[in-house]
Amino acid sequence: MLEAQQLACWRGERLVFADLSFSLAPGEALLLTGANGAGKSSLLRLLAGLIPAAEGRLLWAGEDALADRVAHGARLRYLGHQDALKPAFTARENLAVFARLWGGEVEAALAALELLPLADLPARVLSSGQKRRLALARLALAPVPLWLLDEPSVGLDAASVARLGPLFAAHRAAGGMVVAATHLPLPLPGARELRL
Repeated sequence: MLEAQQLACWRGERLVFADLSFSLAPGEALLLTGANGAGKSSLLRLLAGLIPAAEGRLLWAGEDALADRVAHGARLRYLGHQDALKPAFTARENLAVFARLWGGEVEAALAALELLPLADLPARVLSSGQKRRLALARLALAPVPLWLLDEPSVGLDAASVARLGPLFAAHRAAGGMVVAATHLPLPLPGARELRL
């Protein structure tokens, strides 16, 4: 369903990667690995349509994925390095903002990342790991086919990383795809690896 054909990316005056091709079918996961600065985040941003490809094509079901950027944006969730939380809003209120945009059940999303005991606390008092879990809980709102995750385990302890396993498994079982940049193992059994 998602196919990258000979992608190239420049950042400033530097070629980050070139001639990069891969495909991803429903239910599959792809781990982006490599040293810092290798282009993992740039590739995710390119896949999300946030930066242009210098060369190559990105296809969705055989068609130009970026021909309709609104439609492309609606079929994915991109989670970058920033958690994008309102510090004064409670955990529940932060998720409610996204639920109004996308749909989905706030309580179920909180439960998926075991955040119900923290639901009424303002985001500013949460630990960095709790904030990251709250950002990841957005994935449990209304389903979309493609998740693009930039180092989703940053700030998480081992138990919190393990909590991602059922979330990832349910998404993939429903035909969802995951592309994740990571330096650490993630609970994505059978994921392919693309080393940049």
